[in-house]
Amino acid sequence: MSLKLKDLQEAVQSAAAFRCRARLQPAGGPGDKVFPPTYAGSVYAMEWRRIPGQDEPVRCVMLDSVQSQANRCEEALQEDAVDEGRLNLPVVEVDFSGIPIVDPADTDKLSEGLYEPIGRVTSLEAPHRVADAILRDSELNGVAFRVSEEGRKLSLATLRNATPLFELCPTALVYGIWDSTGPKGGLGVKFQRAIVSEIIGVNASLGVKTSSRMDPLAIQLKAGPIYQGKDGDWTTDDQQAVMDKKKPRLVGKDGKPSEVNHGNITPSISSLGKDLLDEDGDRVYQAGGVTIDYAEQSTVLSLPALRRLRFPLDGGFKSDMKINLAAQTVLAALGLCGAALAAERGLDLRSRCLLWPEETLQWEMLGKAGEKIEQFDLSADEAISLLDAAVKEATKLSLPWRTEPLVLQPAKKLVELVRKSQDLAVKSGAEEGGE
Repeated sequence: MSLKLKDLQEAVQSAAAFRCRARLQPAGGPGDKVFPPTYAGSVYAMEWRRIPGQDEPVRCVMLDSVQSQANRCEEALQEDAVDEGRLNLPVVEVDFSGIPIVDPADTDKLSEGLYEPIGRVTSLEAPHRVADAILRDSELNGVAFRVSEEGRKLSLATLRNATPLFELCPTALVYGIWDSTGPKGGLGVKFQRAIVSEIIGVNASLGVKTSSRMDPLAIQLKAGPIYQGKDGDWTTDDQQAVMDKKKPRLVGKDGKPSEVNHGNITPSISSLGKDLLDEDGDRVYQAGGVTIDYAEQSTVLSLPALRRLRFPLDGGFKSDMKINLAAQTVLAALGLCGAALAAERGLDLRSRCLLWPEETLQWEMLGKAGEKIEQFDLSADEAISLLDAAVKEATKLSLPWRTEPLVLQPAKKLVELVRKSQDLAVKSGAEEGGE
């Protein structure tokens, strides 16, 4: 069975949810190690869960959180649909392309631009969507976005008048939003997630991570010490070193070759956690990956959550049921489209965590209580066509739908903050990110 617009419209009026549950295995095969995301303290998100077919709770590990899954869907919508011209979707975009790029070595021009190009950041890429600080600290035609005519619309959105968000950033009505850092602070617009997806690993056993480095140059410890050179580089010549209290200044604590990334690193295993305990009460190694029986992805789109939303066209609170249904249908199609596009991308979640579905993805429609569960397939192309058809019906009823991005320019203070951060990164060699 395939899902048609008429089926979707009927479901939006009375059904409970769409869901998709998929059983996954590591791409290396059952029993291959995978690496979950780490949280503060290099720990994994572990918990006991009730699993069908198991008498006792089973220890599970989070492989991809709800927030991360939402970001992956939005990324797929942006890069695989909007950027590829497969879909027109309202987005707000901050354009950094006008900021010049300068060479860190050119000290005369350091205050004129950035070291690394940013390009653009859209409401599909910003962590807090249209309420993100990146958009808040940008300008529309020289006016701060949130006090511009378009930006003020965001503050007007409510459950009884979701039209402003539908016009500016409809994905915020699907993936949720809380405008807590906007003009209204904690009273800012807040919408729950309508779609929730996560991936867990079932019956997880913690592993050990090893590390080592064998230097092909066979540089020895005694080849040092390494000094801080007068030219800003390192040197082994104490006559060319920066002097500190009449002594040549060492690089790092003791001037080892490893301070400048040379030499061997003794093979080792990851540290023992302070508070992590396995089933026998012993401490376990940190961030050593896991082996699992299998992984499971569950995605649920709540239709009651969409039915709460109203879409008046006059800025007031009086809405029309036909218009409400048209907008709610667009949002349901948008949620399905994001999930289908993300599935089309595959599940390479991070380094050493590539998962593979054991069978073709099947969606289910949960109707009223007691009704038979309907199953259907949904490819990314079919989902895009479904969304296009829903948008066409909505625009016939005068619901707004932008086909071009609303382009903002970063405020001067935001550019300066980015510049200083890049300058610190260049000087320290620090790398942001990780799993």
